[in-house]
Amino acid sequence: MESEGNLKISVVMPAYNAESFIEDAVNSVLAQTFEDYELIIIDDCSGDNTYEMIEGFARKDSRIRVYRNEKNSGVSFTRNFGISVARYKWIAFLDSDDMWRPKKLEKQLELLKEHPNAIITYTGSSFIDFEGTPFSYNLPAVPVITYKELLKHNLLSCSSVMVKKDVIKRIKMAHDKMHEDYSAWLQILREYEYAFGINEPLLVYRISKNSKSANRIKSARMIYNSYRYVGYNFIIAALLMLRYSIYSIKKRRLIKRGE
Repeated sequence: MESEGNLKISVVMPAYNAESFIEDAVNSVLAQTFEDYELIIIDDCSGDNTYEMIEGFARKDSRIRVYRNEKNSGVSFTRNFGISVARYKWIAFLDSDDMWRPKKLEKQLELLKEHPNAIITYTGSSFIDFEGTPFSYNLPAVPVITYKELLKHNLLSCSSVMVKKDVIKRIKMAHDKMHEDYSAWLQILREYEYAFGINEPLLVYRISKNSKSANRIKSARMIYNSYRYVGYNFIIAALLMLRYSIYSIKKRRLIKRGE
C-alpha cells in the first residue's frame, strides 16, 4: 500500500435526474474528515438541472471534476467512464441519492493499514426512505467476507465500497441488465479471496421508489443474469437466485420493521 502521505482517493458519482438529492450526496463527500480526494461526477444526460448543479459545485471546490455523457448510457457505462478518468489508486463509489457519514473514508483508510494487501473494502449501511426519513435497521458488515459468502447475498452496497483502481478498471462493471456491481464484486473475490468490512453504518442508503431492487421480479431476473455472467449454468444460477431472493425479502422486511 502507498504511504499514508501519498494516499489519495477518486470518488466516482454517476448522476441522472438527481437534482432532488445530489446536493446532499456531494455535501457528504465534502464533509469527509479525510480530504485528499477528487470527486468525479458524471451526468448521464439528465433531463433536469443536475448538470447545472454539478457545474456549480465544481466552481466552488477544485477537487470536483464534472463530465457529461454524449448520450444517456446507463450506470455501468457511467461508472466505468469515471474509473477511466480517475487519477488515484483507490476508487470509492457514491450514488447521487446516497450519503456518507463524515468518517467513512478515514475509517476505510485505517482498515487498509490493518490489511495492506486488501483489494476491496466496504462498510455497513443505514437506510432512509425516498423522502429522507430514517429507518432504525442497520445492515451490518462482517470483518471478512469470502467469495462463497458473497454468493449467498450481496453485503457490499456499491456506495460503501472502496476498491483498487487497477482491479476495477480490469474487472469492469458489466451492463445494466444485471446487478453490475454485484457481478464485479463476485469476480474480484473469486480472484482475490477477501473483502474487508467495517461494521459501522457509514453509508446512508436511500431506498428509491424507482431503484432496480424495488421491483422484485426485475431484481430477481437481474440477479440471475449476474450469476450467469460470472459463469454459472442456468440451473445453478436459478438456485442461487432463489436463495438470494429469499434473503433480500427478509432484509427488506427487517428494514421496514426496524428490527
